[in-house]
Amino acid sequence: MVFDSSRGSDAASDFKYFRDFLEEVSGISLADNKQYLVTTRIRRIMQDNNLTSVRSMVDMMRSRSNHSLRDAIVDAMTTNETFWFRDSYPFQYLTNTLLPELSRTTTGSLRIWSAACSSGQEPYSLSMALDEYERLKSMGVRKNVEIVATDLSPSMLERCKQGRYDRLEIVRGLSPERLKQYFKEVDGGEWQLIDTIRRRVQFRSLNLMESYGSLGKFHIIFCRNVLIYFTPDLKRDILQRLHGALQPGGILFLGASEGLAGTTGLFEMVQCKPGIAYRAI
Repeated sequence: MVFDSSRGSDAASDFKYFRDFLEEVSGISLADNKQYLVTTRIRRIMQDNNLTSVRSMVDMMRSRSNHSLRDAIVDAMTTNETFWFRDSYPFQYLTNTLLPELSRTTTGSLRIWSAACSSGQEPYSLSMALDEYERLKSMGVRKNVEIVATDLSPSMLERCKQGRYDRLEIVRGLSPERLKQYFKEVDGGEWQLIDTIRRRVQFRSLNLMESYGSLGKFHIIFCRNVLIYFTPDLKRDILQRLHGALQPGGILFLGASEGLAGTTGLFEMVQCKPGIAYRAI
C-alpha cells in the first residue's frame, strides 16, 4: 500500500504530508479516512515514475517544480463526475427565464462562466441550450454570447477542447434528439461535437484559489459540485470572489448539496421550481 498501516505513525505522517500538499495546490481537503482512496488513485502514478514513497513524490514536485507530475496527481484526485444537462433545472431556468430577461434588460455581450468544468459537458450543455433557444426565439437572444469554461487541470482542458466523447460519456444525460442534432459519430465508437457548439465556448486554465480578475464580469456563473471539496474558510472566500465576478443582479448556480457558507448577505435565493439559484445583491 502507498500508506502502509504497519508503519504506524510514519504512514499517518506521510498521508498528512500528501494531504497538506494537495490542499496547498488545489484547495481539495481530504478527510482522515481517505487514505485508501488516495492509495488507489496514485499508486499507478508512483509506479510509472519509479517512486517508492509519497513523501519523496511530494518533495520532488516541490523541489523541481515538476508540473506534469503535479497535474497527474491533481487529475487523479479530482472527481471528474459530470454529465450532460446535469440536474436539468439550471438549463430550464436559463432558457425559460434568464435569457428572455437578460435580452430585455442588458446591452452588449451576454457572458456565462462554467467554473471547474471538468470534461466539458456543462459548458457544452450551455452552448446547446443557447442554440435551442436561438432557433426557437430567433429574435430573443443577442448573437454575441460568450461562454467561458475553466478548470484546474490542463489535461482535462485539452480533452474539453476536442469535444470528443466515448459511448459511456454520451449516454449520461444526453437525449437521442440532441445526440443526432449536435454530434457526429467518428471512428472508434466515439462522437464529435459539431463546430458551431464548440466555437461558442472558450476554455481557460484557472485555479479557483487564484484571482478571477482576468476573466471579467459575468451575468451567470455555474460553479456546481466543487465547493464540497473545500474547507469552510476556502468556500467562503471563493463565494465572495464569485460574487465579485458577477454583474449586479447576476445569477450563481451551485450544486444541489451546496450552500452559501456564511455569505448570505451577498446573495438572495431564487426559486427555480424545482431547484434554487442565487442572485447577487
